[in-house]
Amino acid sequence: MLAPVLVTPPASLPVTLDEAKLHLRVAVPNEDGTMPETDEDGLITALIEAAVSHLDGWTGILGRALVEQTWRQDFDGFGSCMRLPLGPVTEIVSITWRNDEGEIATIAASNYALRTDSRGAIVQWDRSYSFPSPVYEHGGVSVTYKAGYPEVDGLSTVPAAIKAAILLMVGTWFDNREATVSTSISELPFAVNALISPFRRMTV
Repeated sequence: MLAPVLVTPPASLPVTLDEAKLHLRVAVPNEDGTMPETDEDGLITALIEAAVSHLDGWTGILGRALVEQTWRQDFDGFGSCMRLPLGPVTEIVSITWRNDEGEIATIAASNYALRTDSRGAIVQWDRSYSFPSPVYEHGGVSVTYKAGYPEVDGLSTVPAAIKAAILLMVGTWFDNREATVSTSISELPFAVNALISPFRRMTV
C-alpha cells in the first residue's frame, strides 16, 4: 500500500493549553475560569504538540487520526477492497482517477459508499459500477477522505483515555526536562501505554 498523504492538517489539538496547565498545576484559574498566562506556556504548548505528534497520523504509534483532518490514499488501480488506513473515517470527500494521458476525472459519489469493518474503513462500490480504464500505472486512483474525531459544539470528541494519555506524557516531560532531551520519546509511562492500548491500529 502506498503511504497516505496529509491534505489538510487538524485545526486544533486534542488537549488545550489551559487543560494542560490545569493538569500541571502551574497556575490557578481566574474568576471566569480561564487560566492566566505563565512563563511556561511556550514549553507546555511544545510538549502538547510533541505528545500529539507521537500518537497522531500515519507516523504516530496509534496509526489513527485524532482531531479531524483530511488525507489522500492513492492506489495503483481499482479494486473491490480499497482500504483506508487511517481512522476513524467520517467521510469520503472524493475519488478521482487518472488515465494514461494524465487526464483526471472525478467519480460520482452515487457510485460508492463508506463501509467499516473490524479492520477499519473500506470503499464499497455500487454493484452496477464498472471501473474505468486504462488507469495510470502508479497511484492513478486517489481517495480523499476525512478522518479523526470531529468537534461537536466546539468541544473535542477525542476519547478521554487518549486525552489523559497526552496529559500524562506532557506531565512526565515537564517534570523531567533533561529526559525529554537525552532519552527516547518512546519511553512512555506504563499508565500511558495502558490508556492508548485499546486504540492502536490492528493489522491482520
